[in-house]
Amino acid sequence: ISQALDEVGGFYNAFTDKEVLGIIFKTSSENFNLALRILAEMVSSPLLNKEELIKEKRVVIEEINMREDDPQILILDLWETLLYGDQPAGRQVIGSRETVNNISQKDLFNYSKDFFVAKGSVLIIAGDIKEDVEKIIKKNFSSLSDKKRIEKKAVKEDQQEPKIFLRFKETDQTHLCLGVRTFNAFSDKKYALSLIASLLGGMMSSRLFVEIREKRGLAYYVRTSCEHYTDTGYLVTHAGLNNTKVFEAIEIICKEYKKLKTKKVTKKELDKAKENLRGHLKLGLETSDSFASFFGLQELLGQEVLTPQQQWQKIAKITPNDILKVAKEIFKSDKLNLALIGPHKEGIDKFQKLLKV
Repeated sequence: ISQALDEVGGFYNAFTDKEVLGIIFKTSSENFNLALRILAEMVSSPLLNKEELIKEKRVVIEEINMREDDPQILILDLWETLLYGDQPAGRQVIGSRETVNNISQKDLFNYSKDFFVAKGSVLIIAGDIKEDVEKIIKKNFSSLSDKKRIEKKAVKEDQQEPKIFLRFKETDQTHLCLGVRTFNAFSDKKYALSLIASLLGGMMSSRLFVEIREKRGLAYYVRTSCEHYTDTGYLVTHAGLNNTKVFEAIEIICKEYKKLKTKKVTKKELDKAKENLRGHLKLGLETSDSFASFFGLQELLGQEVLTPQQQWQKIAKITPNDILKVAKEIFKSDKLNLALIGPHKEGIDKFQKLLKV
């Protein structure tokens, strides 16, 4: 595959997420047929060579080692494990050394038969294609199974008090995730939530970036983001902090969460956050593959497929009152969650006292 694409200057890649497996091909438009043919063969008749599987396991184990050596990456995995526990949403996408080592060739064949099915797949094409695309797709993908797709298990959520996960590690920085459960991908509240994330830690002039980094120099990076799955979601602030200033930073984060639910954001600050999101939306659609992903993921996850302009219209309509209402709904002391990696031997109780909004 690599050789065939190298000869025409193309490339391919693949990714896995909690709810999606994706294969990406990018070539010049004149090599569209070649890319489509190779992709069709991969999903309908995968080779899954036994010797290659053995080598790939070693590669994945090294990726696991790399992630565990990098607390900035690992803390995000631990954060989702804290939220969702021992269910698919709480497990690391990459797996563990044990699960990777135990995967067999038969497992891969069974997986491909169960999930590489027409009713569970979306093919997204973006670019300068003038041919009869529908005809070409039917020709190449006619052998793809039409069996019913396997539905994912619904996420179970139950939280009555703040949750904390601490991992002791001798690091020069403390890495933490502090946030709350929010809304799934189908909720219209996600637009207000995206603005809340931007106001808190989505810009270089956002509240937490200014308070934690610019004013006090407690961190190199601090950012707030939100994630939406089909049946759950969350907002989280992610930071790498001076080991001696962790408690101060946690207090600041909680203070800013509380401020958003008690004091209405000004129109000026909200408009800045809106324009920031609009700029990110535009910049994120500059390439054909990002354009394809934007539309394809909406379709694949069963969402209403909106254009960038339609998404922006929903964001533009959000008012300061909307922000206040959503902030009051999500920022509650008993719903806070803290995951932390660092050289801290303090007990959970000391951190628990700080989790108040």
